[in-house]
Amino acid sequence: MPAIDLSSAMPDVSVTVSEFVDLLNETYEFAFPSILITGELANFRVSKNKWVYFDLKDETASVKFFGTVYNLPGPLEEGMMLQVRGTPHMHELYGFSVNIQIIQVAGEGSIRRAAELLAARLQAEGLFDPARKRPLPYPPQRIGLIASSQSAAYADFIKILGARWAGMEIDLIDVQVQGDISPSQIVGAIDTFNTLSHPPEVLVLIRGGGSADDMAGFSTEQVTRAVAASRIPTLVAIGHEVDVSLAELAADQRGSTPSNAAELLVPDKRVVLESLMTTTEAMYDGVQDVLYDARTILNQSIELLSTAETIACGSAPSNWSHRGKFSMS
Repeated sequence: MPAIDLSSAMPDVSVTVSEFVDLLNETYEFAFPSILITGELANFRVSKNKWVYFDLKDETASVKFFGTVYNLPGPLEEGMMLQVRGTPHMHELYGFSVNIQIIQVAGEGSIRRAAELLAARLQAEGLFDPARKRPLPYPPQRIGLIASSQSAAYADFIKILGARWAGMEIDLIDVQVQGDISPSQIVGAIDTFNTLSHPPEVLVLIRGGGSADDMAGFSTEQVTRAVAASRIPTLVAIGHEVDVSLAELAADQRGSTPSNAAELLVPDKRVVLESLMTTTEAMYDGVQDVLYDARTILNQSIELLSTAETIACGSAPSNWSHRGKFSMS
């Protein structure tokens, strides 16, 4: 069957420049309403303390990005690996770029460096100052928990909390604890608890271990500032003991693990019961001693009263002598 030349059968589409831009953006919106792009940061700049411009590049290509400072996860440096979610867009005057929705630092080295830059800034602001940290209620009656309800960290926390000190009220806000939308969900949960008319006594934020990429959201500027700004005292436990996120540094107290967070919140009821039994026994022994002493004193008093009554009745003991008669006129 001979090939058919479709080019001759399809007439050219004739549009103006503005119409072409509109048509292209409609196509982008339909085909790529949101796309996740990973690359190396280049040509980063901020204009008028509001607008953000940069490129993401790899070995063979470069793409322009545009957004606002509110999209930034924290301080950024040329050469960092970023993962950016955005929408492709053709501007009428400035050409093609990706409008930024979410920026997340990617790669262990870049995540570590971003955390160092942000930590230095927040440390200078005093967000990690021990003097601003508040004591946690011990034990609390009501806990606001921010975690993934499907995680092992959540299961461990609830199990240990129940075994140590049952009967507390736990309000859970279920969030994603990794990925590019995780920080906004965590910040939203913190804000929700803080705006309740009757908020919990303590906020607990937990997640289990993982890679640096998995836990990167807990070292973003928005999450760290939200933890520091919470009106409710905070306890944050992320990853394993060696993992330290910026949110933990900003919290009123850090737990080395989610299980340790439960241990820090409440006493062990078995230890408390043993202590109460010991105290009760000591109190019982003390009361018995007091009663014994009281009986001894009472018996002595009775003997003294008996002696006094005998003297008053004129029947003096044999060893008592009369030395004179006294009268009052």
